[in-house]
Amino acid sequence: MYYKNSTYKVFYGFNIFLLLLVSVLCVLPILHIFAVSLSGKSAAEGNLVTFIPIGFNLDSYTETLKNGNFVGAIRISVLRAIIGTGLSMLVTVLTAFPLSRNSREFAPRNRYVWFFLIIMIFHAGLIPHYLLIQKIHLIGSFWVYILPHLLSVWNVILMMNFFRTIPKELDEAAIVDGASSFRILGSVYLPISMPAIATISLFSMVGHWNNWFDGMLYMRSPEQWPLATLLQTIVVALDLSKAGINYEDLQQLSNRSLKAAQIFIAMLPILAVYPFLQRYFVKGMVLGAVKE
Repeated sequence: MYYKNSTYKVFYGFNIFLLLLVSVLCVLPILHIFAVSLSGKSAAEGNLVTFIPIGFNLDSYTETLKNGNFVGAIRISVLRAIIGTGLSMLVTVLTAFPLSRNSREFAPRNRYVWFFLIIMIFHAGLIPHYLLIQKIHLIGSFWVYILPHLLSVWNVILMMNFFRTIPKELDEAAIVDGASSFRILGSVYLPISMPAIATISLFSMVGHWNNWFDGMLYMRSPEQWPLATLLQTIVVALDLSKAGINYEDLQQLSNRSLKAAQIFIAMLPILAVYPFLQRYFVKGMVLGAVKE
């Protein structure tokens, strides 16, 4: 067999080594951030921390969780990720299912496909988009985080291609039993499509969680910002005036430790969700890649 071949064994060993190396390179920055967040002020400011905390304390986490702006930003981001991902998947599935039919089953299919491809390639730009958001009165509203991101054409294409790999015999059997289109979608297609749904849901959730520009562009006050916008202001723009931080407390803490604690807390929700989707993720990565 091919897997007993010495060349294959060398190739397999090299792959294992490469994947372990990449895994270590991904984990080490997280360990460093975690160690800095637990370290004392002098060690953190002196850049002495590597992967083990020096002067262990939880002051940075205590100060972070006392920060009303930070806790409010977490709440907004969690609501945005849950509501946005749920509604986005609903719209994506309802759009992809009819587009996965052929022209005999859904006559205007080709026109819709061309329409989505054109709007995927050509974009009006930021100013027309802002004017549209302003005209429909979404400035300053929580729904500005949700509605403009409901439909991703790329996600629709992925979902449509996965639906098209499902055997037509299942369709025909359901039709013979008298099932409607919605019943076929809910009882036949969705249970089979969990790898695709989990993968696209993860993409959508990460996109919502990491999107910082919407809050800065459309919201009038820092209290309405999601966590990504608040972190961008604190960590990247180095503007602490809108972070809700008490300067007297900040003098007793390391600025680097405080930022590290906030970054680590921001990573936790996605790190916690991923293991539950991981078993679907490998299958979902090749969705629509194989045709019969």
